[in-house]
Amino acid sequence: MHKFNQLAVFLLAFLAAGATVAQQGNARGPIGESPYDVISGWHQPFAERGFAFGGNSGIFAESPDRIFIGQRGETVLPYPIPDDFPGFAGYMGLNALRDTTRRTWQNCLYTVNGDGELLELWDQWDYLCEGSDGPGPHRLRISPYDPESRVWLINETFSQIYVFANDGSELLATYGEKGVSGDDETYFGRPQDVAFLPDGRILIADGLDNNRVMIMDNDMNYLGEFGSFGTGAGQTNTIHAVAIGPDGLVFVLDRSGGRVNVWRTTDSPAEFEFVRAIGDLTLPLDIIVNENDFWITDLGPLRFINYDFEGNLKYTWLVPRALPDGYLEVHTISVDSDGNLYGGDNQYARTQKFVPKAGSGPELLIEAPWVAP
Repeated sequence: MHKFNQLAVFLLAFLAAGATVAQQGNARGPIGESPYDVISGWHQPFAERGFAFGGNSGIFAESPDRIFIGQRGETVLPYPIPDDFPGFAGYMGLNALRDTTRRTWQNCLYTVNGDGELLELWDQWDYLCEGSDGPGPHRLRISPYDPESRVWLINETFSQIYVFANDGSELLATYGEKGVSGDDETYFGRPQDVAFLPDGRILIADGLDNNRVMIMDNDMNYLGEFGSFGTGAGQTNTIHAVAIGPDGLVFVLDRSGGRVNVWRTTDSPAEFEFVRAIGDLTLPLDIIVNENDFWITDLGPLRFINYDFEGNLKYTWLVPRALPDGYLEVHTISVDSDGNLYGGDNQYARTQKFVPKAGSGPELLIEAPWVAP
């Protein structure tokens, strides 16, 4: 009987371990607790009755009290709408990424304050997204080296990039021709992101069709490009994000390839050299690079992962799916100067704010993106 009990205990432990592995999927250690608390219900709804947030695909925290959000229109809600409806589509069992017939191109770009309340609604630019049968806006960025703090919005579906005045009063530039995909010096093929080098050069992640990073000067004149489609060194199978690090490092996130390709600047402004590939990932979505390491969000399971620049895995924490505070997809992330983390969900359709837990060590927290001194 004693041996039988020992065997039963062993089997139960084995099954429990198996269940844990299944739940963690492709996540590997060290896996720990989240160093953040979610502010429940932070993103305050402002849509008219019958509408809710659309997929939150772009976020940029300009300051702790001005956070830009680019969303893929709004979601038309079914009736009846619950009296306690908190404003996001996922609460009603809708998936804003997949329920495309419920998408309407309104209120695509706005800002909120530190309490998640609407500050500015840039609905005068909604026409830039109208007529799209695809996801539309993707990333939203501001260069830390731009004294005018112009706002860059990437429109994946129309293969265009827009640059706005910081107050939204003017559309300063449009790059690419609406709805026309190309792979030359002036056209894009479903671009995904933009990043800014300290010397003024601009990198365009021309990512879904062309799998290249375009190198542009400060006036968006073409200088060169690097990367190509494939599985070899430096190649990608859909570039989803690009970020800049110290010592001339550039991090190119390969969504379908499941890795991050690291490149480095050279003495030639038109040439970059491949350094290494990092990660055995499932579906990486966004990246923030700090002084000595970087963080990414990945699916399968949904999690935040921390690597150093040599590719060593430092830490992982899992993101729950369960409502009211869960996620289906942390599509985009941003960190403000106070250390608060913001994550946009393209499927539940909202943005949430994470604040560092009391006692969380700085080594577990994501800092604001690296900026050259």
